[in-house]
Amino acid sequence: MSSRVQSKPPLPAHPNLSRSPSNKKENLGETTPIDKRRKMVSPASNGRALRQVLSSVNAGPNPGDQASDGGSSSGVEFGSREDVEKLLGEKMKGKNKNDYKGKSEQMIEYIKKLRICIRCYMDLEDGYLAEHEKLRNMLDFEEKRHGEIETQMKFKIDELDSTLKEIQNQYSLLQKNFQKEESEKLDAIKSYVNERGTRVAVENSRDALSAGLERVTQEKKCVVDQLKMLQETNRRLQDYNASLQQYNSNLQTEANKNGETISRLQKEKNAIMESLTSARDHSNSLKSQLDSSRFSQQEAMKQKEELKKEVSCLRTELQQVRDDRDHLLARVQSLTVDVVNYREISGKSSKDLDEMTTKNVALEETCSSQREQIQLLQHQFAISNEKLKRADLTATETMTEYEEQKKTVKDLQERLVDAELQIVEAEKLRKKLHNTILELKGNIRVFCRVRPLLLDNDSSDTDGAVVSYPTSFESLGRGIDLTHNAQMYSFTFDKVFNHEASQEDVFGEISQLTQSALDGYKVCIFAYGQTGSGKTYTMMGNTECPEDKGLIPRSLEQIFQTSQSQQCQGWKYKMQASMLEIYNESIRDLLSPSRPCSVDTSGGPGKQYSIKHDSNGNTVVSDLTVVDVCSIKEVSFLLQQASQNRSVGRTQMNEQSSRSHFVFTLKIFGVNERTEQQVEGVLNLIDLAGSERLAKSGSTGERLKETQAINKSLSALSDVIFAIAKKDDHVPFRNSKLTYLLQPCLGGDSKTLMFVNISPETYFVGESLCSLRFAARVNSCEIGIPRRQTQSRLTYS
Repeated sequence: MSSRVQSKPPLPAHPNLSRSPSNKKENLGETTPIDKRRKMVSPASNGRALRQVLSSVNAGPNPGDQASDGGSSSGVEFGSREDVEKLLGEKMKGKNKNDYKGKSEQMIEYIKKLRICIRCYMDLEDGYLAEHEKLRNMLDFEEKRHGEIETQMKFKIDELDSTLKEIQNQYSLLQKNFQKEESEKLDAIKSYVNERGTRVAVENSRDALSAGLERVTQEKKCVVDQLKMLQETNRRLQDYNASLQQYNSNLQTEANKNGETISRLQKEKNAIMESLTSARDHSNSLKSQLDSSRFSQQEAMKQKEELKKEVSCLRTELQQVRDDRDHLLARVQSLTVDVVNYREISGKSSKDLDEMTTKNVALEETCSSQREQIQLLQHQFAISNEKLKRADLTATETMTEYEEQKKTVKDLQERLVDAELQIVEAEKLRKKLHNTILELKGNIRVFCRVRPLLLDNDSSDTDGAVVSYPTSFESLGRGIDLTHNAQMYSFTFDKVFNHEASQEDVFGEISQLTQSALDGYKVCIFAYGQTGSGKTYTMMGNTECPEDKGLIPRSLEQIFQTSQSQQCQGWKYKMQASMLEIYNESIRDLLSPSRPCSVDTSGGPGKQYSIKHDSNGNTVVSDLTVVDVCSIKEVSFLLQQASQNRSVGRTQMNEQSSRSHFVFTLKIFGVNERTEQQVEGVLNLIDLAGSERLAKSGSTGERLKETQAINKSLSALSDVIFAIAKKDDHVPFRNSKLTYLLQPCLGGDSKTLMFVNISPETYFVGESLCSLRFAARVNSCEIGIPRRQTQSRLTYS
């Protein structure tokens, strides 16, 4: 029996009993209805059904078999194909070859397991057959429904074919009708064209003559209208120019009036402050007098009380003296009577009488002395009463005067508060008018300055003047003419300074910009021009000579003087200064303590500085030395230190040529403790390196690199200004360290002034013409707030 069981072929595994996907493919091959059944029935339900079947099989056909099986075969389950193969591969083992009883028991147990397995697979096969039948019925139903749908679709296709044929027939008929109508239309058009040609030929001569006449009349009318329009436009422009000049003069007049009002109010305030100080001093003296009078009054009251006590005592003593005197007089009289009586009666001796007379005289002298004492006391009492009355009167007058002085002080304080409010309002109005005037003049203004001729310079040519100044009313003080190659180039700027202009004249025109920095605006003043044209002299000047001081020291002196004069209005300022140079597109800190006096220009690696702009438009250079300054002396010392550390070199065009861009920055923080106003302004004063041509400068080696870097950064500055003027979407600020540093000063409400410096020598006329052309383009740009257009013209001499 064991050999027969082992020789059986392996049973097909149930899909749910086989856990590996490879076994499914090997046993089943392709998809069958059983696979569909496996997909539709969940593994959990299959497991429960299998356990129920196995439980029913384990129960056996009768109770006897169930009892005989015991617990050995109960609960046998086949979870996978491996369990079945393991069952089929079991071998009967006994204790020895003759242990048939043990082998038969094992065989019985094995048969029971096989029976359970066979019944399990039979039940599964029944389920598969039922599922297969069900799927067959569903397939028949779907095939039947598919046949019906196919019949309906064939019927609809036949209907659509018949409808399509009808539509094609209609289309061919309509096409024939359209071709017929098209031919008729072409015939009608041809006839119409022929008729029109004949009519045009008849009317052609008349129309040509009338059209020519109308054309000439229309051209004449257009010319007349254009002439009138040009005249009207010219008149309006003249009126607008006159109104702008009148408005500017009115603003200037109002600004002057406001300045006079502010100065007058300041003088009144100072007078009020002086009167208030004198009143306070007088009040303090009156208070001290009042205190002393009160003290003297108290002393007088005490003396009065003491005098009253003394007078009462004296009155008592006087009354007693009077009583004594009366008593003595009575005694004198009684004694006189006694004397007379004694003389008459007893006839005493004259000696006794003399004694009595002496006593009487003594008593009379005592009475007279007491009388004098009483009169003296009465006189002192009258004097004390008079002093008391005068002290009361003085105290009353002092109190009255104190009240009047108190009212006067209160009135002066109210007037002082009103004057301070007027000064604050006037200061606000001044700032507003000042900013309006600067905006009308232009947020970017261009000044031109001509350097005097240097007679000791070999390059100077005095054969003919290349620079001249027009004398017309429109161009007086604003125009400059440059002659080059027999051509005269005329330029117009905001202001032109000739070679005779002093440093004080130049500063008088830009002093308003320094006031804008104190008012809380960003101000930038930079000098542009060729090397040796006087940029450094314009910006720095000669600090040892007061008359030759440049824009930077004069601007700083004005800022410190103005900040000190505004302290009486409650303003307190804090100022921070920093100085740097941009050398070969690298930033150098000119105030760094570790920086040596002799700058190494070999281009070696140094400290790296980065430029950052915050959301408020403020520029910060990382690790840059920033010094708090409180006086012009401190700033002058810093300027001297920076000038010693700045990079300079010798070229064929200039013996002391600036080889870097010098940037001086003064940050101003102001707070008004009375009005709680806060301002934050920035003053940038920049001395650009001079532009130069390599052919003339003769630069080689390190000087060549410096010249290339200078010209590149100046070209980048030109690109940035023109991009802003054209309102380009992208402005190339990052093309140069100089333009990126000046980014907040080239737009918005910033105030920017460019000084173009030129040399009058014929040798430098080419460079001067390039500088003036660049300045003219900058002057015509509308950056920030729109401004008036400037003129540039070309004439031939």
